[in-house]
Amino acid sequence: MTPTKLFRTVAIAEAITWTGLLFGMFLKYGTETTEAGVRIFGMLHGIVFVAYVVTTVVVWVDRRWSAGRGLLALVAAVPPLATLPLEWWAIRKGWLGDAWRLPADAGSSLPDRVVAWLLRNPLRGLGVGLVAVAALTGLALVVGPPGS
Repeated sequence: MTPTKLFRTVAIAEAITWTGLLFGMFLKYGTETTEAGVRIFGMLHGIVFVAYVVTTVVVWVDRRWSAGRGLLALVAAVPPLATLPLEWWAIRKGWLGDAWRLPADAGSSLPDRVVAWLLRNPLRGLGVGLVAVAALTGLALVVGPPGS
């Protein structure tokens, strides 16, 4: 899986779950018919949001993005559907690439070494990513929804 394919997949999934959550909010607050859409898509969106953040940090480190570029990519997950234009822009501007840099060119910094290890050990990396998403999602559930 290339940086482009991974980032694109997660950015699109984030936008899809945002759409589902917006539809659920319409049903809950607009038509006052059901809360099921908010419950289902709220949880799905939360999980995919965290996966987008984790993916963005891995790509940020691997591609040596500037702080501004990395923060822009992270902030794009907040407004509804903003990950789509960001992903299109990132591909057009060559921010992503078709190969990972770090497995072959591991730097000396801790983030470089961690991401290089994740990429050299894809199954373990996937496991670590899933654990990170689960832990961060669990933490978000403990903290509670915005405004609670």
